[in-house]
Amino acid sequence: MIVIAALVIGAVIGAARARRRQGNGLDIAQYAAVHAILFAICGLFLTLLIDRLV
Repeated sequence: MIVIAALVIGAVIGAARARRRQGNGLDIAQYAAVHAILFAICGLFLTLLIDRLV
């Protein structure tokens, strides 16, 4: 669940960052995708850490 939430939050942050920099549609999509992937990976590690500690 954490991974999915992190993925969505990352996509929203990436799209907002690209809009703030006045990017076109492809820029917004690329920023959203990259941020979503990075946040999902961080969420995966956080999930694994929580699972190992509990």
